[in-house]
Amino acid sequence: MINKYLKHKPLQYGKKFYFVEFLAERFIQLVAVLSIGFIIAIFYYIFQEATYAFKTPETHKMLMEKSNTNGETTNISSDSPDENYKSESYNPDAESAGANNQTTDIKPEEYVPETYQSESYSPDSEEAAKTEPQNSIPENTNEPESLEQSYSEQPVTVEKLIMPNDYIENKPEYIWQPISEIPKYSFIPLFVGALKITLIGLIIAAPIAIFAALYTVAFAPRWLQEIIKPAIEILAGFPSVVLGFFCLITLATVIQELFDTTFRLNSFVGGIGMALAVIPIIYTVTEDALTAIPKYMYEGSLALGASRWQTVYRVILPAATPGVFAALILGFGRAFGETMIALMATGNAALVSTDIFESVRTMAATIGAEMAEVEFHSVHYGVLFLIGAVLFVVTFSLNAIAEFYIRKKLMKKFQGN
Repeated sequence: MINKYLKHKPLQYGKKFYFVEFLAERFIQLVAVLSIGFIIAIFYYIFQEATYAFKTPETHKMLMEKSNTNGETTNISSDSPDENYKSESYNPDAESAGANNQTTDIKPEEYVPETYQSESYSPDSEEAAKTEPQNSIPENTNEPESLEQSYSEQPVTVEKLIMPNDYIENKPEYIWQPISEIPKYSFIPLFVGALKITLIGLIIAAPIAIFAALYTVAFAPRWLQEIIKPAIEILAGFPSVVLGFFCLITLATVIQELFDTTFRLNSFVGGIGMALAVIPIIYTVTEDALTAIPKYMYEGSLALGASRWQTVYRVILPAATPGVFAALILGFGRAFGETMIALMATGNAALVSTDIFESVRTMAATIGAEMAEVEFHSVHYGVLFLIGAVLFVVTFSLNAIAEFYIRKKLMKKFQGN
């Protein structure tokens, strides 16, 4: 009878169509597709602009000539820098006729000063000198030979004026010096600086955040949990520029007076600022991972005679290791790509050193400091975009390794699969 009834009146298992739900689902799908598309477009733009780092200066000059909207070619100096100077003899009359506002380019090698001669003391000449106006600068008659030798030598560069000769001859191999006669674009000091302050920040932030999460989940009473968790999560909403300003004005002075450091702004101060920015992230993810552990594991351990601390250390924390590891990876990525704290609290000196009290410069801070003043589509411009691409690759690689290999392996280990 039942089969006969179903043949004539089949049951309707279809869901009723709701137009509002249909629009909501399609809208969510559209937003997801657009978000993925925007992310891909941003990455494509970054990698495309980074290709200018591999163009030669001659190619850059050709691109600048083509981009001239007036149709006029730009006069480009030759490869030899000496041809940019006009060799002219020094003429005092031309200096007095400066009303025409014409500057005279003098080649440093061809300028020969007047010969200095010693003078004998005469009272008559002293009285005559008092009546005449003093327009000339007093001559140094003690070292005339050294002055002549200084003019006959090659022009003195800024590096020779600032740095001693032994430092110039023994310069380190890894240098970030984009504005110079021979630009140097070494990523090593920038990568080392970013890695140094990131590790310092994680060493400080990880124990604090993990122990705070353990205390909140296993030891704190209910009313205290409702205070601790929102208070720490509010810290995540602090702008990074506020944390950087705090490190720049207050924390740097305290660290310098406490440890008697040479540099007021150094990697240790930047690492503490990174820890303040990373603690809320590690705490939130770790607390969620600990809360997700089934209650029967905690209650079973207590029933077998283990103390509360033994239960947390030997049962709950190992079971939540994948979540804790994910929190550390997120904290590492947050600190490695931080800009404002690194820009304001580290000193911005591209040095390769293991001393935590020396100034450093990170990759993100370099982009923030130099991108606004760089020449458009120049080699320096492309190198800064290449730094951004490297930041993306490093962060993506760490997240991929953590998600697809280590976390999955830990999950299988602790779940017994």
